[in-house]
Amino acid sequence: MHTTPLTADLVRGALDLERTAHGLLPHRLPARARAQCADPQLAMAESQPSGVRLAFRTRATAVELDTLPTKRVYTGAPPRPDGVYDLFVDGRAAGSATATGGNTLTIDMSTGRAEHRPGPVATVRFAGLSDAVKDIEIWLPHNETTELVALRTDASVEPVPDRGRRVWLHHGSSISHGSDAASPTTTWPALAASLGGVELINLGLGGSALLDPFTARALRDTPAGLISVKIGINLVNTDLMRLRAFGPAVHGFLDTIREGHPATPLLVVSPVLCPLHEDTPGPTVPDLSALSEGRLRFRAAGDPAERAAGKLTLGVIRAELSRIVRERAADDPWLHHLDGRELYGEADFAELPLPDGLHPDAAAHRRIGERFADRAFAADGPFAERAA
Repeated sequence: MHTTPLTADLVRGALDLERTAHGLLPHRLPARARAQCADPQLAMAESQPSGVRLAFRTRATAVELDTLPTKRVYTGAPPRPDGVYDLFVDGRAAGSATATGGNTLTIDMSTGRAEHRPGPVATVRFAGLSDAVKDIEIWLPHNETTELVALRTDASVEPVPDRGRRVWLHHGSSISHGSDAASPTTTWPALAASLGGVELINLGLGGSALLDPFTARALRDTPAGLISVKIGINLVNTDLMRLRAFGPAVHGFLDTIREGHPATPLLVVSPVLCPLHEDTPGPTVPDLSALSEGRLRFRAAGDPAERAAGKLTLGVIRAELSRIVRERAADDPWLHHLDGRELYGEADFAELPLPDGLHPDAAAHRRIGERFADRAFAADGPFAERAA
């Protein structure tokens, strides 16, 4: 077997690659951004490689990838399935695998405490491939921090040439990150990117879409032909700010993106339906009664009356985002708005309810991805290809 050094030209979808004692750790935020926030939730989310994949050209019939995953365990909640590695050959799904072993991060949701326990390196193997020259992509688990340790093949490997496809840079919350999707290529952004024929960079950051200036600068500084930002639910989850701060924060976030992308199609997406917080402010807290029964669910801890004091709900956020985009679009023809309920609304909730009260399941991810592609990449949509 050939061992190929893991280098940046084999990795797509990451903004930074950190050399570790074990190998290569993909990050979805650059080092400068990570240095500006010590939040453990953000650190966990940005190091989970949603949308990150290895891409190479080879005649190999067998591929082995050694990784060191970090698996999450929530005290009292049902076990989480192992992260999935999706194999694509010449753009077509060709298999999936999981990696046992690895580190374990145990989180007590009632106290917020976390315990890290080290574990062994795991190996993912794909075999029985044709011996023809082919382009291979291995999509890393969207929900497990994954250190890349070694790549072995039974034939030589070279980087895949640039296919000239447009790059879509997306930022959002845990739903964009892929929470409760079945695999890395079935998160809604990955599905939409496949349908739209674009290269995805997914900055969906579970629990961390908070209008942080360092995230805006990361979006500003990343080359892309299409940009979308999905804003809202995490601001309610964390009860982070009031209405007075929200509007200026959105303006500042968009201003920063525009510094680096003055004429790039930019789509602002408001929250999908979430009955928990449509009219009730945050914070969002675990439902301890459900945890005592071994179920993971969330509840809203705010009071609807607190809206009068400026507390945010999804309804308030949608109205404000619509107003902001409408007013800015008068001077920015490349700025667009999409109401998230067009992707997942009341009828969808009745058919495909949110299992834990917050996150869509695999079927709902597919629906959201297909609807986003239908709207964004349509001939008259904000991401339509236009003649130069």
